[in-house]
Amino acid sequence: MLGMVTMNILSAENVSKSYGDKVLLDCVSFGIDDQDKIGLIGVNGTGKSTLLKMVAGVEHPESGTVILGSRVTVHYLPQEPVFDPTSTVLDQVFHGEAPVMKLLREYQHTLDALTQSPEDRGLQTKLLRLQSQLDELDAWQLEHEAKVILTKLGITDFHAVVGTLSGGQRKRIALASALIQPADLLVLDEPTNHIDNESVQWLETYLQKRKGALLMVTHDRYFLDRVVNRIFELDKGKLYRYPGNYQVFLEAKLEREAQQRASEEKRQNFLRNELEWVRRGPKARGTKQKARTERFYEVLEQTPDTGPETLEFAAASSRLGRTVIELDHVSKAYAGKSVIPDFSYIVMRNDRIGIVGPNGSGKTTLMKMMAGRLTPDSGVITIGSTVKIGYFSQEHDEMNGQQRVIDYIRDEVEYVVTEDGHTISAAQMLERFLFPGPLQWTPIAKLSGGEKRRLALLKTLMAAPNVLLLDEPTNDLDIPTLSVLESYLDEFPGAVIVVSHDRYFLDRVAEKVFAFEGGGQVSTYFGNFSDYLAHHPEEESEAPSEKYTEKTEKRSRRSSKPTIRKFTFKEQKEYDEIEDRIAEVEQSLSVVTQQMDEAGGDYGRLQALYEEQQALEERLNELLDRWTYLNEIAEEMEHSRKSGRG
Repeated sequence: MLGMVTMNILSAENVSKSYGDKVLLDCVSFGIDDQDKIGLIGVNGTGKSTLLKMVAGVEHPESGTVILGSRVTVHYLPQEPVFDPTSTVLDQVFHGEAPVMKLLREYQHTLDALTQSPEDRGLQTKLLRLQSQLDELDAWQLEHEAKVILTKLGITDFHAVVGTLSGGQRKRIALASALIQPADLLVLDEPTNHIDNESVQWLETYLQKRKGALLMVTHDRYFLDRVVNRIFELDKGKLYRYPGNYQVFLEAKLEREAQQRASEEKRQNFLRNELEWVRRGPKARGTKQKARTERFYEVLEQTPDTGPETLEFAAASSRLGRTVIELDHVSKAYAGKSVIPDFSYIVMRNDRIGIVGPNGSGKTTLMKMMAGRLTPDSGVITIGSTVKIGYFSQEHDEMNGQQRVIDYIRDEVEYVVTEDGHTISAAQMLERFLFPGPLQWTPIAKLSGGEKRRLALLKTLMAAPNVLLLDEPTNDLDIPTLSVLESYLDEFPGAVIVVSHDRYFLDRVAEKVFAFEGGGQVSTYFGNFSDYLAHHPEEESEAPSEKYTEKTEKRSRRSSKPTIRKFTFKEQKEYDEIEDRIAEVEQSLSVVTQQMDEAGGDYGRLQALYEEQQALEERLNELLDRWTYLNEIAEEMEHSRKSGRG
C-alpha cells in the first residue's frame, strides 16, 4: 500500500512585517501542504492574526513572498467578521464570490419572493431554472449541510435578520459560512470563541473529517490536541515549526529551549576563555591572533535567543471572612421567560467553581447577580462584609484609546504588596505581564485585541480581590497568559467562580461544576469538567448527521435512554476513603470542643479555637455532602448489578 501523497499549496519565503517600531515577522519561511492541519500559537501581540491575513491575501508582507498554488482557493474567518445587518441568516451563510454561493443566494431570494407571491409565473419559471442550475452544480448537499451546521452551532431560525441577533450569534453564523465555503485552505482566527462546550466538541469532529488544509489560531488546548497535526509557534518575529499536536509540541518546545540554554552556556564559556586570552595581550600579533580576536568580538556581539518570555504574577488579596456569597432561593426571568427558576448555594472561602451550559442559558446572569450587578426577581443574595470581588466580564469596560498602558494600570493602583511582603510597582507588574518598558508608554489604541484583554485582566487582579468572578476569561487570551492565570488561581487564597467553554481551563481550575440543564435547572457536580462529562456521556460531540433533524427530536432520543452513573477512578478512591476522613474531622472537632471548655476566660485562646471550630464544621459539611453524593452513585451501581443478575 502506497503512502499518502501530499501536495504543497502555499509557500512563504523570507516574509517580514512590522507595526510601527515592533517587528512582527522577521524573514519567516514556511510551507503548507494540502493535508496539513496547523495550529498557530504565540503570545498576544506577536503577529498571529497578521500572519493569517497574509496567508489569506488580506495583507501583504513588507518584504518576501507568499505564493499560492495555481487554482488553490483560500477562505479566511477573521476574529471580527463583517456582517450585512439587513441580510437573513442563510444569505449571510451563503456569502462569498464562489459561483455556487451566488447561485444559492439567488435561489433563496427567489424562494422567499415566491412565498410572498405564489401565483407569480415569472418567479415560478426563474425558480425552476435555478433549481436546474443547482442540480448541475450538485449544490443541494451544500444547502443541507449549511442548515445542519447552523443547528449544531445553536442557530435554528434560518430566516432571522442578522442585525437583530447578538454578537455571539453573528460570529457563529460567520463560522458556519466559513465551514461550507469551497476552499482548499481554511484559515480560522479563534473559531472556538463565543460557542459553547457542546458546539466546540462538534466542531472538533467536523474539522477532523474535513478534507483540505487548515490553518488556525486558537487558545483551546484540547482542540489543538485533537485537531491539528502541525504546530507553528510565533515568538519574537521568528516562526518555529513542530510536527504533531499540542502535547507533542510541548515536549519538542522544552527540548528546543534546553538546546538554546546549552548553546548560550557554551557562548558564555567561550567568551570567558577568550577574554582571558585577550587581556593577557600576547606579544605575537600574527594572522591567527588577529582572526581569533575578531572571532571574539563577533561572538560577543551576538544576541542570544533566550527563548520565549514567561509571565509571572503574584499579588496580594485582602482578608476574607466566614461569609462569602450566599444565594437563598434566587430566581430571575427575562420577558416572562424563566432563566434561573430557584437556586440556592453558599459559596465557601476556597471554592473553585466552573459554570457550564448552552449559550443564553443564564450563566452570565447568575454571575452578575453574585457580583451585585443584577438584582434577582426573588430570593436573597448575601455578600459578606469582607468580600472584595474582582469581576472580569466578557465585555470589559471601554478603554480610552488615547490613555497610555501604564496610566491605565496606575488608575487602579500604583503599588501592590505580595503575600511574601514584597512591594511591586505598576511598571514592574506590567513587565511580568509581557508589557515591556516601551510598550507601557504606548496608547492603548495601538494594542491588539488580545493585549487589551490581557491588560484588563491584569487590572482586575491588581485590585487585590479575595473573590474572583471570571466570565469567559479565556476569550482572546493567548495560551501563555492562560497558563499563568491557571498557576495564579492555584495559589489564590479566596473563592474562584468561572464561566468558560474552555475545557482544558475548567479541568485545571474547577473542583465543582454548576451545570445549566433543561428548563433552567442548575445542578451541582463535584469534580472538574471531565468528571462532569463522565456523568453526562450524551454531552460528547457527534458528527453532523446525514439527515437534518430538529433539536426536539434529538432531545427526545436522549431522554429515552436511561443512563447509569458509575464511579470514575478518582471517585472510587475517594469513596473508599471518605468515611475515614469524616471520622478524622469529627475527632478533631471533639478535641477543639474540649479545649474550648478548658479555655475558661482566655478570650484570645477562645477566639482562635472558635475560628478553628468553624473551619472544621465547614469541612465536615463538605465531606458529608460529598459522602451523600457518592453513596447515591454506589446505590445506583448496586441496583444496576442486581437487576442485571436478575
